Amino acid sequence: MTTLNPVATYALRLGDNGLILAQRLGAWCGHAPELEIDLALANIGLDLLGQARNFLSYAAELNGNGDEDTLAFGRDERQFSNLLLVEQPNGNFADTIARQFFIDVWHVALFSRLVYSRDAQLAAIAAKGLKEVRYHQRFSRGWLERLGNGTDYSAQLMQQAVDNLWRYTGELFVADALEIDLSEQEIAVDPRTLQAEWQATVHTALLDSGLQIPQEAAFRSGGKQGLHSEHLGRMLAEMQYLQRSYPGRQW
Repeated sequence: MTTLNPVATYALRLGDNGLILAQRLGAWCGHAPELEIDLALANIGLDLLGQARNFLSYAAELNGNGDEDTLAFGRDERQFSNLLLVEQPNGNFADTIARQFFIDVWHVALFSRLVYSRDAQLAAIAAKGLKEVRYHQRFSRGWLERLGNGTDYSAQLMQQAVDNLWRYTGELFVADALEIDLSEQEIAVDPRTLQAEWQATVHTALLDSGLQIPQEAAFRSGGKQGLHSEHLGRMLAEMQYLQRSYPGRQW
């Protein structure tokens, strides 16, 4: 499925991030450490799914074909343009919290700027989503501090999670020609402008949690161009199974 409209391509990227992360969080239902956490992760996942539907619906509208379901269930792995970070496995609870915190801080910085987009629809989606991602960040940062300042074992798991996922954070700030062009038109946000705010927030949170800031360079990228880790294909096979097995069916 080819996307030709540059704004549609941009909306598709943002929608894919929310869709894939929502699917990951949904897998925690019934498995989280506590009932309250189970409900919180499910609600965060639903928020992200709602954002994804808005972005994907807009992308489909701009391209003049399909809808959000077509984009979610009708594309192959290489046609997804989400960041590598959001497709990483849930792992243990510390892994999920580190992944969530990294993307939450990025989402807050992104949506805070996207609300001023000259594209009214992108601005409206960002304005609604900003209220949600601010809550997401409070939740993930709270658990980052609890685990980092908890027992020796919880701190060890939290540090391992931060270290393992750090390599994927550099992609948050990689800008390609499409994003640069749209940002110059004041439609999109140049991801490079988010880096200083993200680093300041994340570094402060890690230090407040008794954790070390990884020294490894964040080097993994390619998700926006459809070059994914081995984890996305497996997840899509499960997520898309019913729709692909029984195309066009309604329940």
